[in-house]
Amino acid sequence: MSAENLHGQAIRALVFCTAMWALSFPAMKALALEQHKLLPDAGSWFFTSLGVMYRFGAAGLLLLLFNVPALKTISRREMEQGLALAFFGVGGILFQMDGLAYTLASTSAFLTQGYCLFIPLWVALVNRRCPSLKIFLSTLLVLAGVALLANVNFHSFKLGRGELETLIASLMFTGQILLLENPRYAANRPGNFSTVMLLGIALLCLPLVWATAPSAAACLRAYASPAACGLLAVLVVFCTVIAYTMMNRWQRHVSATEAGLIYCIEPVIASVLALFLPGWLSHWSDINYANEQLTLRLLLGGGLITVANVLLQSRWLEPCNQQP
Repeated sequence: MSAENLHGQAIRALVFCTAMWALSFPAMKALALEQHKLLPDAGSWFFTSLGVMYRFGAAGLLLLLFNVPALKTISRREMEQGLALAFFGVGGILFQMDGLAYTLASTSAFLTQGYCLFIPLWVALVNRRCPSLKIFLSTLLVLAGVALLANVNFHSFKLGRGELETLIASLMFTGQILLLENPRYAANRPGNFSTVMLLGIALLCLPLVWATAPSAAACLRAYASPAACGLLAVLVVFCTVIAYTMMNRWQRHVSATEAGLIYCIEPVIASVLALFLPGWLSHWSDINYANEQLTLRLLLGGGLITVANVLLQSRWLEPCNQQP
């Protein structure tokens, strides 16, 4: 396969990964509503940490079962990359969750996408070269689109604990994306380090589950309904096993800057899914989760992010002597 065809296939794979992650937002929201029916007195930290532990632990075990022969020859660098990805991944999730308790959800959604700015800045510092005009314009369009989608009120914006923690989360996600581009790990097998990453995230969540659990039995009662188990299965199979293994397999064929901008499609897809999926989930699991409405903000914000990614993949603003 030619480099151009490989690049195009990688872009399609990463867009698909982004769609799977977008699916996790309504699925997690429906799961939280279902769990509050089962354990009304438990805290949100318990549900979140337990969900992350079960989700990534089950996904890691599934990969382990399908990847046993290759894991027998796992290398030190595959272990190293998997553990580093687990550290950055769980750090980003936990800082993002705690930050949500101290800031608006819309502000968190906007600041979490900060990696589309952090990545080109890091690349510019490492290479000692300013980002190209195309990257600069694409980044501005994405930031403007996410700000519209999140409905951020900049007049009331302040940099408090929640905002700082969300920025730290975005930096952690930046580290995760950059790790997949690091030449040190170019020869690593995605199945091996993905398995280590998923199991590592689950193990890192274990202390938080222990600290926040009302009782040991609550860890089972939180999933003591067909709806809760079904939603967890969706998160494990589609939003974790498929999404993360494809990300780890294909991101190496695009630049980290390009990947960060592609991943910003996630809030657009999540907003579209929220127009109809909550109603389906409510009917299936007997919860009260209303569909969102199509708004001008969704159209404009999604349009800006889409234009940014079309610009990124086009040859417009490229130097005339640059080879494809």
